[in-house]
Amino acid sequence: MATRLTGFSKFLITLLIVGAIGGALYYFANTKKGQEIANQGKNGSSPTTTTTDNNKSNTKSNKSFWGGDKKDDNTIRIGVVTWGGYAGGQYFNEGFAANEKSRFFKDYGFKVEFKVLDDFVASREAWKAGEVDLLWATIDAFPTEVASLKEFEPQVVFQADWSRGGDAVVVRRGINKVADLKGKKIAVAPMTPSHTFLLWLLDAGDLKASDVTIVEAPNAIDAAAYFKAGRVDAAVVWSPDDEDCVKSVKGAKVLKSTRSASHIIADVFIAKKKYIQENKERLGQLVEGWMKGAAEINGSESNKRKASKILSEGLDMPEKFCYNAINNVRLCTYGDNLNFFNVKGDYTGVKGEDLYNKMSKTYADLGFAPKRVPVWRSVANSTIIRSLDESKFAAKGDKAEGQKEFKPVTKALETAPSFSTKTITINFSSGSSTLSENAKIIIDDQFADLAKAFGNARIRIEGNTDNVGNPRMNKQLSLARAQSVADYLEKEYEMSHNRFVIVGNGPDKPVADNKTAAGKAKNRRTEFHFLNE
Repeated sequence: MATRLTGFSKFLITLLIVGAIGGALYYFANTKKGQEIANQGKNGSSPTTTTTDNNKSNTKSNKSFWGGDKKDDNTIRIGVVTWGGYAGGQYFNEGFAANEKSRFFKDYGFKVEFKVLDDFVASREAWKAGEVDLLWATIDAFPTEVASLKEFEPQVVFQADWSRGGDAVVVRRGINKVADLKGKKIAVAPMTPSHTFLLWLLDAGDLKASDVTIVEAPNAIDAAAYFKAGRVDAAVVWSPDDEDCVKSVKGAKVLKSTRSASHIIADVFIAKKKYIQENKERLGQLVEGWMKGAAEINGSESNKRKASKILSEGLDMPEKFCYNAINNVRLCTYGDNLNFFNVKGDYTGVKGEDLYNKMSKTYADLGFAPKRVPVWRSVANSTIIRSLDESKFAAKGDKAEGQKEFKPVTKALETAPSFSTKTITINFSSGSSTLSENAKIIIDDQFADLAKAFGNARIRIEGNTDNVGNPRMNKQLSLARAQSVADYLEKEYEMSHNRFVIVGNGPDKPVADNKTAAGKAKNRRTEFHFLNE
């Protein structure tokens, strides 16, 4: 039976309601947790969101960012993820927090704060809102997102690293080379460096994306989980998850990592065009200090150990994990950045523009990027790198990374196992081993990029002929033709002479019936084998 409230009861209830509202307002205005919840409402997502649909995102909390603190004009805020490639800046800063012990502060008078933003969407929203001034990206996946950032005019300021083992393809028993992936299920996070690495690897093995079954994963961590659960035959994962996958699945192994695929995944930092224009001097000092830090870590084991401790504290990860993370990248120096932006105009290795243009087309063809994205000139801003005083980078460690030094070729390498084979038809004039201009174009278009991207892998070039003519003469001719291809790559792209193993098979290894014209044409081929280390 309902009862009516007395006037005094109504008064007490009113006091309780007013008190509760007042308490809530005080909580939101004066406590960190309250500010986090308030910010969550503004941004439409939790500060520990686990959605990760691009690049090196994972599920770590963004606790260092969602503090609601007022921006300090004397502090450069940099959005990063849990990755070893940014160690140069974090080491030079003596930590992740803005502090006066930082060499940025001591040498240049400003502070730097690194904000761990592992959630991809949240990181982009933070950059758009001006909560961070510089933000990580990878140049290979940038074409998939640059259109959505167009109104903010994003530009690449500098390169931080190359992945060198941080990304890997793990496979089940029985998969020994790229060709064995045909028809298999592969877990990968779309439009990420993992996806990029897989596409390059398939190309090196004469496969297309349509030749495999892609099982989409939110991120590389989940891709590893799919593999361990037996849902897929292979997965593109991050280190050290590759080691865990091999231990967890009997017969599993790493098919290939970016240790040999040395110039595919390039981490960069972007800023708004307006911010760059308004802060050129300070950005120059930031990059100068960062490059000094990278060179010091590259050249000293003790400095690398110190950097590992800094990353361990800033990322809340074990020190061993951070040490391995640094070892799985090439920390880019001043010289590396000169090459990346091709400042001197004569660099023949992999440039940022090469990767951006190639992956723009590749991702557009697959439907992951618009057919038209901003041209490289509009998204790359080399003014900061060009503004640096070259005389300050005279030390050996400041120079660009050299090519891998290969030992002289041995007889055993002529039959050594390879992880992939790329077949190209290069036509020669009858009885000749001289490359025509058209043959050079074919090599440029179909193989040179792969040779540069897999820069740490030795290449065996095998010449093959049909069965027309003298077998012994054909064998000698096929050897001479394979050598002419190697000579061209060595001269035109400055590749190491010892990198190439030259084999002339003549008519001994046909892949088609020599009784037909079509079969003979297939047998007149040049094969490029990327050898296992």
